Amino acid sequence: MTSFFGSVFWLLVTLGVLVTFHEFGHYWVARRCGVKVLRFSVGFGKAVWKRIGRDGTEYWIAAIPLGGYVKMLDAREGVVPPQLQGQEFTVQPVWKRILIVLAGPGFNLIFTVIALWLMFMLGRPDAAPIVTARPQSMAAVAGIQPGDRILSIDGHKVSTMGDSLDAIGNALLGRTPLPLTVRDPDGAQRQVLLPLDQLPPGQTIDQYLVTLGLQAAPAPPVAATVLDGQPAALAGMQGGDRILSVDGKPAPDFETLGKLVQQSAAASPKLAIVVERNGRTIPLEVVAKRESLQGQPTDWMIGIGAPPMEAATLRYGPLRAFGAALKGTWRNFTQTFSMVGKMLGGEASPKNLSSVIGIAQMANATAHMGLAWFLQFLAMVSLSLAVLNLLPIPVLDGGHLLYYLIELLKGSPLSEQAMAIGQYIGLVLLFSLMGLVFYNDIHRLLLS
Repeated sequence: MTSFFGSVFWLLVTLGVLVTFHEFGHYWVARRCGVKVLRFSVGFGKAVWKRIGRDGTEYWIAAIPLGGYVKMLDAREGVVPPQLQGQEFTVQPVWKRILIVLAGPGFNLIFTVIALWLMFMLGRPDAAPIVTARPQSMAAVAGIQPGDRILSIDGHKVSTMGDSLDAIGNALLGRTPLPLTVRDPDGAQRQVLLPLDQLPPGQTIDQYLVTLGLQAAPAPPVAATVLDGQPAALAGMQGGDRILSVDGKPAPDFETLGKLVQQSAAASPKLAIVVERNGRTIPLEVVAKRESLQGQPTDWMIGIGAPPMEAATLRYGPLRAFGAALKGTWRNFTQTFSMVGKMLGGEASPKNLSSVIGIAQMANATAHMGLAWFLQFLAMVSLSLAVLNLLPIPVLDGGHLLYYLIELLKGSPLSEQAMAIGQYIGLVLLFSLMGLVFYNDIHRLLLS
């Protein structure tokens, strides 16, 4: 329940910030173009708060916080007083109307750059891109070995696990072969090609990730901490010892070590553990005990802690951060449009789209990861809003832009009947898209 309310709260924060910025773009450019703005509303429905500015504009916060709008003086919606006819929207030159329509998505892109710039300057805490591959998975067959560090993906350098997963996720959606440069634990570099074009079409990114089998490498089997008074300490184990085997079974990593302890202790609590210390092999007899630590389920414990994952913080100075923000915005903008085209062409599955349910879950998760992660999340949602609004669907900004481009070509506006038909078509397309993304999220929730 706490997660539910947290998701709702951070969804409202996300929509409040991004919708306000988007609508402010329309408002600001409309004012600069000489158009009178009657109302600037964050949310739909009745106003829960409002005031009237000195310019006569009504500023609203409305009851339904799932959008917003800017209402301009428009002869199609009522009689325009003679003294205000020059400030009416439809009498403006077509280039001004185009600027006003583009301003919303344009301000979303500006917000994306600002959010990424702040994120890069604050520093996003992350882990180093050290990976492994499940046996017999696509990544394993392609040549990924345990402990490989990813250096670049498709020619772009990466230094964190988050950036690596973002790049791989985008490639999975497009199902295009993906070249990686990796370095093994001994320092040797090599090229690996992930044949993502062999993935079957129509699956979700989660399904593709399972098939790919690439994952963060588990910690090495080293006792980074040994708790006083616990079985390992009583048997003579010391911090920094590398566990080689449990009851004769090798422990290649800390995850496997934990499983071996559970399996062997279930048969007999007395465990024959071999460790390596300062180049010497030392056999120890550790008597495991069942207990619950920090509210976790009761399990077999020996009292050691895993070494932390190698940290990698993505942080730049102001100038470099701004350049990285511009580059990241452009790269994600073009990739998003490319994905839309692939979805329309059937090359990528629309099952990967999310509604406000998925956005709420991600908002809550990233907010708890820290400000830098939440800023990156806001940037990506803002960019998605820009792309969505630029699609040539009537009722969206891109649909109005299409009308004005047609007006430029034919020299006169479209008829009111043609625009009305377009509006109905746009509403059908928009509600169909909303239904699809809600179905996707509800289906994911039922399967989780």
